[in-house]
Amino acid sequence: MKAWQFAKTGEPLQLNEVPEPKAGPGEVVLDMKAAGICHSDVGLMEDEGWLSLLAKTPITIGHENSGVVAEVGEGVTDFKVGDRVGVCPTAEGVGAPGYGFDGGFAPKMAVDARALVPLPDEVDFVYGAAATDAGMTSYAGLVTQGGAKEGDVVGIIGLGGLGQIAARVAVLMGCEVYVAEVNEKVWPLAKEIGAKDVRKGIKDFEDVTFDLIVDYAGFGTTTADAVEIIRRDGTVVVVGMGKLESTISTKALILNQCRLVGSNGGTKEDIAGVYEYMATGKLKPQVTQISFDEIPEGLEKLKNGQVIGRLVAVYE
Repeated sequence: MKAWQFAKTGEPLQLNEVPEPKAGPGEVVLDMKAAGICHSDVGLMEDEGWLSLLAKTPITIGHENSGVVAEVGEGVTDFKVGDRVGVCPTAEGVGAPGYGFDGGFAPKMAVDARALVPLPDEVDFVYGAAATDAGMTSYAGLVTQGGAKEGDVVGIIGLGGLGQIAARVAVLMGCEVYVAEVNEKVWPLAKEIGAKDVRKGIKDFEDVTFDLIVDYAGFGTTTADAVEIIRRDGTVVVVGMGKLESTISTKALILNQCRLVGSNGGTKEDIAGVYEYMATGKLKPQVTQISFDEIPEGLEKLKNGQVIGRLVAVYE
């Protein structure tokens, strides 16, 4: 079968012929239905700092996956052939697809059954893939690490695949939500989600006092700006990894007594919670669909800020 593989920083993905996977003990093989494309995939292509996370090269990337169980290995009892599932990229003891083992940019993927999350029939595979990283990570940053609760004034930086989900979840929780997004083309989406206002930068909300700001962009200055304006004893959560470094004012950090934390992924339970929202129809994140053959082109468009919402490759 053909798989899109990463081989070296600064080089395009390679479409390589690779063996079809077999289900080992405790594993299943999935017929892939959809695979999300993430800014971290763009980072991997450009920044050697990501290389330490890879188990091997070349490696089939793609860490946001949904599909149908096609083969069950020895010892797997919780899933059967034909089950619709998503794959948790942070499942304990498993590792992340596309990093610790070959991921989803291929027609089939072998994965430890401990990473599987049942996908409700009401949820399309496209949303199922988007929820495995974007949904899970959004929810964990907003609620688990950020502690968002009803009545909070929440700032969301970046209205991409993660930020739009978090903004909508925050609205559904009863928060007052403001969105900072440099791409004015997606501003109407913020209003559709239910945000009170949207501007280019978080510091542009001069009359708003934020209890919580979650940075889903992570481009260095975005985090620094959040620390500058958060209320005293407020929380800033960094989720995005647009840049791997940021210069922060320790004066602002101290005087605001800011709680600054990082948020990395989430759990299978977070994904299941996102699926529950999606199954009700209340959470329908905006996605841009492409084909398997268009994955390299999709990465380039994502890099250049030409994608609205979450980018998902759909497999026929």
